[in-house]
Amino acid sequence: MIERHWDSIAAYSRPENKFSLGFIEGLNNKIRVIQRRAYGLRDADYLLLKILTCMLKQI
Repeated sequence: MIERHWDSIAAYSRPENKFSLGFIEGLNNKIRVIQRRAYGLRDADYLLLKILTCMLKQI
């Protein structure tokens, strides 16, 4: 499995592809808030759309 994904692993380790931990933690927090607010909704596509919309505002 590692051999199959080696190119992606090597690309991740490049310094220009790194994100700050603060950005990642903030994004994870926003995703958790969206999941909490969407409790009971069964549409996974809608949840993914909400998460992507949240990310557009960050970048």
